[in-house]
Amino acid sequence: MSSASDTATGVGVVGLGFMGRTHVNAYRDAATAGFANRLLAVADPDPARRRGESGPRGNLETDAPDERLFDPDTVRGYATPDELFADPNIELVSICTPTDSHVELAIRALAAGKSVLVEKPVALSVAEVRRLASAAATATGFCMPAMCIRFWPGWSWLRERVEDGSLGPVRSAVFRRLGTRPAWSAGFYEDTAKSGGALFDLHVHDADLVRHLFGSPAAVTSTGDANHVTTLYHFDEGPAHVVVEGAWDHTPGFSFAMGFVVIFEHATARYEFGRDPVMTLARDGAETALPLEPLTGYDGEIRHALSAVAARKAGTSFRRRADVEEAIGLTLLLEAERESLALGGLRVALDS
Repeated sequence: MSSASDTATGVGVVGLGFMGRTHVNAYRDAATAGFANRLLAVADPDPARRRGESGPRGNLETDAPDERLFDPDTVRGYATPDELFADPNIELVSICTPTDSHVELAIRALAAGKSVLVEKPVALSVAEVRRLASAAATATGFCMPAMCIRFWPGWSWLRERVEDGSLGPVRSAVFRRLGTRPAWSAGFYEDTAKSGGALFDLHVHDADLVRHLFGSPAAVTSTGDANHVTTLYHFDEGPAHVVVEGAWDHTPGFSFAMGFVVIFEHATARYEFGRDPVMTLARDGAETALPLEPLTGYDGEIRHALSAVAARKAGTSFRRRADVEEAIGLTLLLEAERESLALGGLRVALDS
């Protein structure tokens, strides 16, 4: 595949922790696949990271532990984000910093004329997300939340089947995303007031997918706590059984797990990370493997953002699959789930 333009998009990445490193690798792989882009600059207060030295490891590894992230002779390293935003050759910026800095940095990047891919969660309050959405509405560039699960092979397949109705309506959908608390930036992740706990940092993926597939629920019922939550989503019109479990309170050594079982009228789809085959479809008395692209959702979101920038430069239309306005609805949903947890599992209605 190729991007919408042969002119390479100038890219900058702010924050070179685990997620920033993941974005850098995804831009590199996108360029190899024909999505023309060049990493021009990075911003991070750590001099070693600005030199492209190895960083923290995560649940889903994207490079070798000792591999240099980039060539510091060809990629400028800035100590502050504003230095990167002032670089006139950068068109697309990935914001991969701690959550409480996302909105302010994204607004400053937009004000500098950049398009922005901002990591999830965009913020822990809907008021902050609305502040960013207001800035994005009048900016020359776009702002896209990095909701990678929308682009993950398997999850994107679900969206296609819900849209085309080829397997009939969904009767039940159960999603699970389980792991241990991130070992990097321990002070940040252990402080729920800053990270939002697993509810905002891990469970957010499948909560977003629920809205992406079925629209906003009328109400939620959540049990557990911010670090291990199970939510039942209630729809006025939609599947009668939609459940998401998200947790990062497992004992260290526990293998990361993500997956789903979705029952359509005429088939059942199952995805289980680490299983072979990773995804199957049961129908007509047999369960068969479904082939999936050998990509991650990080690859998908980066290529999508690059295509959106290329389309803007070429003056052609392009429909983005994620928008900061949608992050408002997602944050309202997570706030309702947080309220249900605080009320001991009582049902909480969402504002229409």
